[in-house]
Amino acid sequence: MQNFQLWAQPWWVNLSLLIPVIAYSRWRRKGLLLTWRQIGLLTSFAVAFGFVEASVVVYLRAASGLLPGYTGTLSDLQNAPDGYEQAKSIAEFPSRLLTIEIFREAATMVMLASLALLAAPKARERWAVFLWTFAVWDIAYYLGLWATVRWPTSPEDFDVLFLIPVPWLAEVWFPVLVSALTLGAIAIMLSKRNPA
Repeated sequence: MQNFQLWAQPWWVNLSLLIPVIAYSRWRRKGLLLTWRQIGLLTSFAVAFGFVEASVVVYLRAASGLLPGYTGTLSDLQNAPDGYEQAKSIAEFPSRLLTIEIFREAATMVMLASLALLAAPKARERWAVFLWTFAVWDIAYYLGLWATVRWPTSPEDFDVLFLIPVPWLAEVWFPVLVSALTLGAIAIMLSKRNPA
């Protein structure tokens, strides 16, 4: 744990830890008008989308020559001698592909927001749907990267979380923790109102 880094960069990224707390406190009184069936369907979408997102990231890195050991098959990627370093690959990314990465991230947010707008009739439930699908998508993204390129190798691996408006940097455990807390807050609210 000598390389463990507690705080994300820039400093304001750490405020994302407050999202599940604030959401829970706002929903506590009235609850959420979502069913477990809706949550199940949203989870299916988010898991699939997370894997697609991880695949696209792998393909973009491979196309730019930033995946060590890449010779054309996923098994070659998994056995790469140097290992895959997400944060390093962004620093070395060609500017044209970096622009594609930024637009890909923006498109991801548009897709998740559109899903939330379609899935729920009221603002509080839309926000819950967005947060739920974002959290599941985020965890599925890391699982998808691990399944394809065996990265992250540890929760302490450093990652570029997001590029808009500037790069957000943290160890992998940080976004996974925020996502898990978010899922927990929403699940507690649903359990109170809609027991399984």
